[in-house]
Amino acid sequence: MTAGRVVALLDGWRRALVGSLGLPAPDLTVRQLAVLLTVYTTPPPHTVVGLASALGLPHQVISRAVATLERAGLVRRARSADDRRVAFVLRTVKGAAHLGDFAEAAAGA
Repeated sequence: MTAGRVVALLDGWRRALVGSLGLPAPDLTVRQLAVLLTVYTTPPPHTVVGLASALGLPHQVISRAVATLERAGLVRRARSADDRRVAFVLRTVKGAAHLGDFAEAAAGA
């Protein structure tokens, strides 16, 4: 990848982030945003262990990110009926709306 292409990609990401600063949802860390985007853009089911594997991070780190997203109402957890030790990370209407707003802010940046 050329230096010019790298700068263009990074500038696009910067503009998307700047465009999202005025969103009414809480500020998310890059890690939390990566978890949220993974939940919404990849096929379910999602578990903390599965998300950790997909993102290459320890499950404890992902568990904390999911807890923050859950408190904000952007995802929710539901226990598996087959194995109560397993919790699925599920999408919410508020999370979908937030990512819709994020996408619009990024597109307008």
